[in-house]
Amino acid sequence: MLFTLLSIVVCAYLLGSIPNGFLLGKLLGTDLRQVGSGNIGATNAFRFLGKQWGILVFVLDFCKGLGAVLLAEMLAARNPNLSPEIAGILGAICSILGHNFPIWLGFKGGKGIATSAGVLAGLLPFVTMILVPIWIIVLWATRYVSKASIAVAIALPILTGLNYFNGTRGPSLFIFAIIVGALAIWRHRDNLARLRAGTEHRIGRKKSAQEPEPEPEPELEPTREPEHE
Repeated sequence: MLFTLLSIVVCAYLLGSIPNGFLLGKLLGTDLRQVGSGNIGATNAFRFLGKQWGILVFVLDFCKGLGAVLLAEMLAARNPNLSPEIAGILGAICSILGHNFPIWLGFKGGKGIATSAGVLAGLLPFVTMILVPIWIIVLWATRYVSKASIAVAIALPILTGLNYFNGTRGPSLFIFAIIVGALAIWRHRDNLARLRAGTEHRIGRKKSAQEPEPEPEPELEPTREPEHE
């Protein structure tokens, strides 16, 4: 059992730590760590690599999370002493940590939203079906990816808690939802600061990595009327 748990931890972390945004950015000649928010996730890729590449980064990161859960449950199925649910939660947490803190990039990764979506699809598919329209509605209403992601992070433990208190799911998934939601909000602390300062970027256009800040217009000297003798 110990070997199975260790295998889940290592495999899920390494799978989650694959820096898809960074690798695609390098392939296209852009280091996402040096532009915009410095994040290697889908939002920064969307802004600086283009829409199609941002979507691809999201899909790949989503698959990391889903794959980690499925792999963990498959390994647990071979061990009768290990619950597939507990194994899936362990794989989910390790894959998110791998994305957020990848060993290949000095433990500086993304915010884990796409990877978290993948693990939730594997562990809580019904809750995920509700979270998706919440994310879309908040994004449509505000044009801020960060607000949509934070809204989902808040809704996740609430919706999972409703399932728990109704007796449909166990407490382990409720605790997991609280941890994932709190981690997602904490990873968005810089975005929260920019939202308060009014400097957070809205989605809707590709921004140049070297786009200069607008220069203030020079003050004009007041014109003087010619003096008459």
